[in-house]
Amino acid sequence: MLIIAHAHPGPATGPGLVELATAALALLVAAVYLVAAARLRRRGDAWPWWRDVSFTAGGAGVAWAAVGELPGGPFSAHMVQHLIVGMAAPLLLVLARPLTLALRVLKPGAARRGLLACAHSRTAGVLVFPPLAALLDVGGLWLLYGTDLFEAMQHEPRLHAAVHAHVLAAGLLFSFAVCQLDPVRRRWSLFLRGATLLAAGAAHAVLAKNLYAAAPPGTAFTTPDLHTGAQVMYYGGDLIELALAVALAVQWYATTGRAHARQTTAPVMSSARRPA
Repeated sequence: MLIIAHAHPGPATGPGLVELATAALALLVAAVYLVAAARLRRRGDAWPWWRDVSFTAGGAGVAWAAVGELPGGPFSAHMVQHLIVGMAAPLLLVLARPLTLALRVLKPGAARRGLLACAHSRTAGVLVFPPLAALLDVGGLWLLYGTDLFEAMQHEPRLHAAVHAHVLAAGLLFSFAVCQLDPVRRRWSLFLRGATLLAAGAAHAVLAKNLYAAAPPGTAFTTPDLHTGAQVMYYGGDLIELALAVALAVQWYATTGRAHARQTTAPVMSSARRPA
């Protein structure tokens, strides 16, 4: 699991060991994905190049959030990091279908069976239930910014690391639960996933508006910094949620298109088989 220990490393101190390790791990995971995709193509299997770009961009985003100098003041820089680590990078990683790639690359054996068993397990089925994934994701943000937790994590490196690890993991889980592109135990309906996305987006927007009006308890950010950070959260969140909605729309179009094709093809095939 990737961990980001500091929200806004400055030029004076620079990134620490944990941030460097996080960036290195994110880039290593991206490199492993690219090697696996190249191996798949060498044996003649199709794998879209845009998925390589998507996964690489997601890994690079996590790495940059860990060691890069983020723009803005303390709070707005934190929100840029939140947007990358908790929303943008998870979506880019999920759209690349890493689980599908792993299952196609791995040879039949214990490793492949174990990975497939995890994907089809009851625990995985519960975790990718869209409302639960949304609660863990957006609910965790309400807990972070609505209590003293945000102020406390500024002084406790371990707590800071744990919070950012949760933000990344919850963002991945939510994006995975909404998109459901990889093989899972149960594929929830497009209606449930779409309704969950709308509800989560509304809760995220309300939280951003609350932060625009008042800083998290125990903190004292300047008003311009607070407003900029809340706007980053509000408008940036809207853009990424729109991208999730587009992913759902593409799935709906593909599903209805296949159903329509079956309905139009069946009468033609039936008449062709009918004796003259």
